[in-house]
Amino acid sequence: MQVENQDSFLQQKISLEGKAPTLRMIAWEVTRSCNLNCCHCRAAAERGPYPDELSTDESLKLIDDIAAFSQPVIILTGGEPLLREDVYEIASYGTSRGLRMVMAPNGTLLDAQKAERLKTCGIQRVSISLDGATRESHDNFRRVEGAFDGALKGIEYLRAAGLEFQINTTVTLKNQRDLPAILDLAVRLGAVAHHIFLLVPTGRGRDLAQETIQAEEYERTLHWFYEQREKSSLQLKATCAPHYYRILRQRTKEEGKIIPPQFHGLDAMTRGCLGGIGFCFISHQGDVQPCGYLEVFSGSLRKQGLREIWESSTVFKRLRDFSIYKGRCGRCEYLRVCGGCRARAFAKEGDYMAEEPLCGYQPQK
Repeated sequence: MQVENQDSFLQQKISLEGKAPTLRMIAWEVTRSCNLNCCHCRAAAERGPYPDELSTDESLKLIDDIAAFSQPVIILTGGEPLLREDVYEIASYGTSRGLRMVMAPNGTLLDAQKAERLKTCGIQRVSISLDGATRESHDNFRRVEGAFDGALKGIEYLRAAGLEFQINTTVTLKNQRDLPAILDLAVRLGAVAHHIFLLVPTGRGRDLAQETIQAEEYERTLHWFYEQREKSSLQLKATCAPHYYRILRQRTKEEGKIIPPQFHGLDAMTRGCLGGIGFCFISHQGDVQPCGYLEVFSGSLRKQGLREIWESSTVFKRLRDFSIYKGRCGRCEYLRVCGGCRARAFAKEGDYMAEEPLCGYQPQK
């Protein structure tokens, strides 16, 4: 399948003759409580406790609601999801309903028993964040001494339990030059994937605005990441970096290559910003947003079912209407495969339909 045909197919999948697209992935903040104090945290999470979190009964009902109309991957995240005592029950129930359940802990609270419980509950993959290749760099980022050693120990427990894991890295000026070393570390640790996240200035991340990679360097970083795809055995994915999917198409076309339907284990039909298009975020209190970084209220699960929100939310409908995107994004021939980061646009302009502020690409039309 040629790249051009893929993009045509993607357009059909999103438009669906006015119907809502398929919900493919949910990040569910099962708790906002956290044992770390990360400098980039979108939720500015602390130890808590945080009031009014969804109860066990509400959580199980939510899983029923999800399974009734879709089969998305569900990322149990936080805060630190392992601080929620019933997280194993939630994971088990999701598995019993045929959903792919994965988890995003920081690794420091894992032990042999917890890793085995996660495996028994049907958790199919765990993501552990490493934002530096050394103890000093990672601990400075996480602002807790011992976070690096704790994450590596947690990975050992996952390997012993036979649970596959991936490494996530939030990229800033602080650690940009460490990316090759972090990727090498991920390989040595036995990860199956490395996902990079370009910083979005929300939560504590607002204080890191000066650490944001600017457009030209951003482009170079994504080109470097693209070039690793044939050098690395890992699945590689760029998140909160929608330009990557433009670069992917530009480079493969220039090189006369074809993107296979499964690209390094990932769906090549995906696009850059999936918020409200194939992905949504659910907060610890049941509020729904396009993504965790785009804090635009789209509905409450205590007032509506998720299907109603997904199909009828005004915010989601606007994100799916490519005719109202503004600035260079609205004119760009790669709009449908990139879309620009809506959260960065909102953080800078107060308008989630504005152009992506960290893109230097000039549209051809």
